[in-house]
Formats: sequence, C-alpha cells, structure tokens
Amino acid sequence: MSNIEDYQAKLAEIQAIPIEEVKEPGIPVDVALQEAENLHHWANDDADALKLVGITAAMIKELPVRAGACREAQSIWNKDYRSQQEAQKQWAEQAPLAYDLRDDLLASLRFAYRKDDALLSRVSAITEGTGHADMLQDLNDIAVLGRENPDPLTAISFDLAQLDVAATRADELADLLAEANGDKADQNESKLIRDQAYTHLKALVDEIREAGKYVFRKDKNRLKGYASEYWRKKKKPADNDEAQAED
Repeated sequence: MSNIEDYQAKLAEIQAIPIEEVKEPGIPVDVALQEAENLHHWANDDADALKLVGITAAMIKELPVRAGACREAQSIWNKDYRSQQEAQKQWAEQAPLAYDLRDDLLASLRFAYRKDDALLSRVSAITEGTGHADMLQDLNDIAVLGRENPDPLTAISFDLAQLDVAATRADELADLLAEANGDKADQNESKLIRDQAYTHLKALVDEIREAGKYVFRKDKNRLKGYASEYWRKKKKPADNDEAQAED
C-alpha cells in the first residue's frame, strides 16, 4: 500500500492512543522510519526463530504499514509547520503596518472627539493594554467607536471607510497571528497525530527488538540488527555492546 493508504488504514487505531501515552520522537523521524523499514527486512529473515517467542509473521508485516502511516502523518505535520513559518513571516511584515494604522486612527479619534470628554475617555480606554492581541482588539474597538459616533469624524474630513479597514484587518490578522503562534486547531491536531503515529510505530519496533535481542543474545551477527544504528553511532565505540543492550 501507499503511505496515504497506510495512513488511512491505521488512522483510527492511531488516534485511539491516549494522549498520556503519546511519545514525541526521540530521534529524527526520518531516521526512525528507515530503521523500522530495516528492522522489517532483518526480522523477516528471522521469522521462524522470532515466532517461538511470540513475534508473529503478521507483526513483522505490520512494521512497514505503521511506518508508512507515520511517514504520511509526518508529511502532513511538515506541511502545517511550513504554513506556520510562512504565517510568521507574513505577520512580521504586516504587524508594523497594523500598529501604524491603529496609532493613526487613534490620533484622528483624539482630534475629532477633543471637545467631548466622554468620547475621549473611551478613546483612552482603548489605548490601555499592550501586545499583539491587544493591538488587534484596539482596531476593532476603534471601528465600533467610530461607527457609533461618525459626525465629529466627518467634520474633520476623516474617511469613514478607514473604520471598515480597521475592523477587517483586525479579523484577518487575528487568524494570521493564531497561525503564526501555532494555535490553529488543525496544526495542533496534525502534531498530535504525528506523535501518535510515531508512538504506534515505536511500540511495535520496541517489541520486535526486545524479542530479537533475547533470541540472538549469543549471536552477535544477528543481534546487531535489533539495535538502533542511530543510537549506536551516538555511543563511543567502547560502549557499542551496551548500546545494543539499551536500544
């Protein structure tokens, strides 16, 4: 099956993994996927011996399916993560313009309402607070205040269409900020599913490796196939035997 088919076939099982049991990848995902594929081929050659300790042919055959599902989940997460990075870039470009718009509109409101203490008080209230979210709320509050009290604004030749611009920018930039911060629901969901898919794969990899290390504990030539090459390379040469026992 293709990665997409593997993903669709295993998605319900993946999503059923409780959040408290989910593990984030401890090694690069592409490395974990390749090691799972390698383990599939290695264990397949040892299928008869592994069967004696409870590792069935079906379990070995399941490895590339889980790896394919995890690979697809990783691709989906990468796409969303790249979208987040693009949103961060767009926010960095557009936020200064939004702050300038907010400040310019506030200056117009202060001048237009300079003879009305009640309206000036509302303008002052808008200026309270700091931060991006507050700035976006300011734009929307400015639009509301200006629409409710348009006459003083028209008296100074203020373009009332700017109030619609403020409200629209507040709405658009709120979505952009959420995406840039990674707060969008689809981003959080794709990250969780990627981690669940990795957990799903790792559980089977660990089970087969543990069995292989037991079965071939006296056969170094076969034993090496049941340890992580990634972690073996991370260890000093003198610790390789220990690495095989831990990975």
